[in-house]
Amino acid sequence: MAKSAKIPDKIQIGTNRKARHHFEILEVFEAGLALKGPEVKSLRDKKVSFEGTYARVEDDGIFIHKLYIAPYPQNTLEDIAPDRTRKLLMHKREIRKLKERQDLERLTLTVLEIYFLRGWAKVSLGLARGKKAKDKRADLRKKDASRELSRSFKGKFRA
Repeated sequence: MAKSAKIPDKIQIGTNRKARHHFEILEVFEAGLALKGPEVKSLRDKKVSFEGTYARVEDDGIFIHKLYIAPYPQNTLEDIAPDRTRKLLMHKREIRKLKERQDLERLTLTVLEIYFLRGWAKVSLGLARGKKAKDKRADLRKKDASRELSRSFKGKFRA
């Protein structure tokens, strides 16, 4: 019997790099993303933008707002709005847990990344607290210092 080709488990589509700058991520959740056919094709082409994207727990589920997925050019079916509100697929107990933490601690849900996991579109959500301007500056200083340190040691200690 021939060996089947190994399919990679996780195919990265895009990451929201600004999320870790603007927010302190406390906990990370994974949710499925309910999409229409042409949107999946656009995601496979990595045509997605996270500008202003957020998630919100509403009465009957959890939804992602302002996620821009570019229209698929060969789409002959219905026209799909590129920044429409999309439903996220999670277990009810997880949604309930998110809702409680969000209400009690005044936290927000932000989108960290989108990827395909074994053929299914997934979203990584971060339960986050907004950073103050001084915290952002401190993080940038730390990052710059570590970058300078690694540059200064680069090539000095070779075995």
